[in-house]
Amino acid sequence: MSFRFAVSSLAFLSLLTATSSALAQDFKDSKEKAAVASEQNGKYFDADGNPTFKIQPDGTVDWYTFSGFRRFNSDCHVCHGPDGVGSTYAPALVDSLKTMDYGTFMSIVAEGRKDVGNGNEKVMPAFGDNKNVYCYMDDLYIYLRARAVGDLPRGRPAKKEDKPQAAKDYENQCMGG
Repeated sequence: MSFRFAVSSLAFLSLLTATSSALAQDFKDSKEKAAVASEQNGKYFDADGNPTFKIQPDGTVDWYTFSGFRRFNSDCHVCHGPDGVGSTYAPALVDSLKTMDYGTFMSIVAEGRKDVGNGNEKVMPAFGDNKNVYCYMDDLYIYLRARAVGDLPRGRPAKKEDKPQAAKDYENQCMGG
């Protein structure tokens, strides 16, 4: 019996080590992919052209990260938990965004998602017609991406850049103002 226990323990530890290594590599990859490669009118992009965040050494976040925080806390936190850490209703987006690409995120937010497997029905409503979400989907992605790679701690960012004119213009155009 102790031999089986020892073998089972070793197998478990091997699996745990392999899983931890894979998760660490995924985290490192997602953090490297989030690096700023370019800036356009106060908005930052990674090497693939996806929106990303920029946090200054003093903790100042770019406008879009701050806006994403505000939008998340007005429309998403009820299901996805404070700061995207998840709940019994919906997954932790800080985990999901470690591997989810920009296009998938946009599609799920716009079209919704339904998972009815394992006797546990989970439904993400579509927000493609909700301008309070749709007009700020990039901001939500940027905020959650910063949270997912660990560069943005929980809570309201203490300092933010000013709102760029491009953000004001887009908001007026999208919201119909």
